[in-house]
Amino acid sequence: MGEGGVTFSSPKEPWARREGCRLRWPSCADVSMREDMEHVPPKVVVRPEEPDDHDAVYCVSQLAFGRRDEADLVDRLRAAGKAIVSLVAADAGRIVGHILFSPVSVKSSGADCSAVGLAPMAVLPNRQREGIGSFLVRRGLDECRRLGHERVVVLGHPEYYGRFGFLPASRVGIRCEYDAPEGAFMVVELRPGALNGCAGTAVYAPEFGGLE
Repeated sequence: MGEGGVTFSSPKEPWARREGCRLRWPSCADVSMREDMEHVPPKVVVRPEEPDDHDAVYCVSQLAFGRRDEADLVDRLRAAGKAIVSLVAADAGRIVGHILFSPVSVKSSGADCSAVGLAPMAVLPNRQREGIGSFLVRRGLDECRRLGHERVVVLGHPEYYGRFGFLPASRVGIRCEYDAPEGAFMVVELRPGALNGCAGTAVYAPEFGGLE
């Protein structure tokens, strides 16, 4: 995946506030190319996002994706109350990663079924390949399950998300409303049998409109 909303007073004010966020992390532009074995640093803690985290989350998303689009998407989903689950990874109090789950509807000619979409997920470039993303995914899925959600969809790398139980959604008759490479749109059931009879087109929240 709410964790609370944000108030937009003007388009410039939130970004002006976040420009200084970069200064706290001068090493973020130095992307690590290490091929370390995946592990979770012992000091990394995954917890629910809090209002005081919003600016740091924006910066993490912008740096991870190299643009503002996904960071703005997080703001829109949060402001609309559609952040079903929003978790941050913190190391010694510093936000190094974030994951969000929002509502998705699988629409068909019969009864629709509900799901949750994993997007976006971001980890600071110089903290990638440390297992932080995997930690966020596992904790996020656990929290979705705890809240009673039964299905999660994601658009991403099959090799990466397959380790968490995701399988190509086409196998169970679910397709994405957006164009997606074969096998890249995936689904996982959080309760045995939750995908039985759930087929159709997965439709994301309108806040995703315009994201490429």
